[in-house]
Amino acid sequence: MMPVNRRRFLALALGWPAVASAATTSALTDYQSTDLVETLLSRAATPRYSDELWLLIDDKEATLSVFRGNSLVERIAPVSLGRGGAKTQRVRGGNVTPLGEFRINRFNYESQWHIFIGIDYPTPPHARMALEKGIYSQADYDAYFDYYRRHGSPPQNTALGGAIGIHGIGGGDPDIHGQFHWTQGCVAVTNEQIERVASLVGVGTRVVIR
Repeated sequence: MMPVNRRRFLALALGWPAVASAATTSALTDYQSTDLVETLLSRAATPRYSDELWLLIDDKEATLSVFRGNSLVERIAPVSLGRGGAKTQRVRGGNVTPLGEFRINRFNYESQWHIFIGIDYPTPPHARMALEKGIYSQADYDAYFDYYRRHGSPPQNTALGGAIGIHGIGGGDPDIHGQFHWTQGCVAVTNEQIERVASLVGVGTRVVIR
């Protein structure tokens, strides 16, 4: 099996041809002055195949929509996002919901938030942007990919933070949930709604937050 270095790993994650060529190196360098996650989001909110089940979370509309292909299965509103808003670049402690394209990678049915559905934040594009913006040092960036290769999931304790997902309100106040964005960066719905979402999705389900 061919070793997966950082550049090849990022190419695979972005769906680019996974070749360690000068063209690939140039393409990555060109992202120095752009918002990589925003660029990827421009084409993320479309199904990957005709009957794909996927989630779309819209910050401006405060909605969570479940799609089967292009057909709407269910829409939940309002949802609560981070107190610090929603941005493509998030740092630990900022109470910001990360925008981007993710995959569900874990479930916790014993969460204080009733049910917690985790996503694979921070993704390789978030890590790349963090390096370009000076949030990650080169050593941090190297450590991110080393961890990802060993564990098959991103580290949760870097400067970008972690533990991001979709969850219920647990024992929280439904009135507050209905009026304010109150989370530390996750997407919150009611306990009944998270049960419904959990019954529809699985590990690997794609989640777009825009």
